[in-house]
Formats: sequence, C-alpha cells, structure tokens
Amino acid sequence: MRTVRSSRRASPGPLIAAAANADALRQVLGVEDLDAGLLQHALTHRSYAYENGGVPNNERLEFLGDSVLGVVVTDTLFTEHPELPEGQLAKLRAAVVSAKALAEVARTLGIGDHVRLGRGEEATGGRDKASILSDTVEALLGAIYVQFGIERAAEVIHRVFDPVIAVAADLGAGLDWKTSLQEITANNDLGVPHYVLEGTGPDHDKSFTAEVHVGEQIYGGGTGRSKKEAEQMVAEIAWRGINAGVEVAVTDQV
Repeated sequence: MRTVRSSRRASPGPLIAAAANADALRQVLGVEDLDAGLLQHALTHRSYAYENGGVPNNERLEFLGDSVLGVVVTDTLFTEHPELPEGQLAKLRAAVVSAKALAEVARTLGIGDHVRLGRGEEATGGRDKASILSDTVEALLGAIYVQFGIERAAEVIHRVFDPVIAVAADLGAGLDWKTSLQEITANNDLGVPHYVLEGTGPDHDKSFTAEVHVGEQIYGGGTGRSKKEAEQMVAEIAWRGINAGVEVAVTDQV
C-alpha cells in the first residue's frame, strides 16, 4: 500500500480515570501505546465538553480521521478491484465509510461504552446513536494518525474495515441489503420481497421488528430503532440465506 509517513507526535495529556477500560479499548484497536490524553480527547463528545467548561472535543480529530479513512479505503478499493469503473468504486467507498457502517464497527468494538457524553446525550441513548458512534470512530482514527502516522492508521483500518469492504463488494450494485435482496430474488424468479413490520414501545422510545416474505419462505429476526434499520437487518438475513442456497445449487450442477 502507498503510504505517507508522519513525524508528528501527540503532546502528553491528562490520564483517563478508567484506565482498565482505556487499556481494553487500546487493545481492541491494536494501539496499546496510544497516548492516554489523546485517546481521551478522541472520546470526548461536544455535549460533554459543553457541560464541563469547554474542554476540547473530538470534532477536529473526527475531521482528520474522516480523511485518513477515506484515503486508505480508496487505495484498498482501487488496488483490489481493478475491474471496477470509477463510479462503482465511489459507490463502494460510500458504503464502507457511511455513518451506518462506522456505527456498526463501533458497536462491534464496544466503543460506545467509552464515549464521554454530556448528561443530556446520555439520557437520550447517545451511546448507541449512529451519528455519535460513527464520529467517534473517525476521531479515534484521527488520533492514531496524529501520534503514529498513516502506516499505523492504515494497519488499524485494515484490521477493522477489511470485513466491511468485503461485505460491500458482495452487495453488488445496490450497496444496501434491501436492494440486493430484490436483485437476488429477481435473478432467481423468487418474486418481490414483502416486508411485515411491527413497532413496540412509546413514541419516544420505539423499537421495530421485521420479517420478509420471499415466495413461500418467511425470514425473521430483523430488529432496530427505526423501520429502515429493522428492514435492512431482515433483508440481510434473507439475502444470506438465499445466496447460500444459490451457491449450493450452482456447486451441485458443476
């Protein structure tokens, strides 16, 4: 991979009180030697900064991390998919670096547990809010770049995002599960998917479950805080089930 080196190093900062949690997060990211103050900076949401005398928040690191992530993902897609035109590469990149994809990465790594939030955001479920999670992932990547440079940041990005890139490539032109499910059902004469949704809970805290009917088959298990999220989840379940069946059938014919 083409890389750009950086000689910059972080200034020492205040230690994080929950050292064990910070160490666990560093280990998950593969940067055990990341400066404690820089890590704390990357985890500080603006709501916390506002409620605590205007301490530095993570927005500048987020801005930097967004660019670092974009460069590494673009380089990876360009190298691994020489057959794809510019437009398709751009769509793949958009899927990989989307707020939804970043939020899922954050949930997988447990980043939400470490974010420093103001009381208001804490009370309204900010630790699982996609926008906050995705911004924090970018801020962490920015912090890693500031201390270690592009090569180390690229190592972390590959460790965390290569599975996301693989999934995006599998999804094909649609780049989302509902579109991809519609494509695979059409290609295999399975009819149009039909979604059934159910919402529970009060208006301010609703959750949704979804199932999708494909021909005579019903796939369930979709859940989410929004209808779209629940539908996307169950569409993924159905797509993977159908795709596995198609692959088996093709293998049998061969």
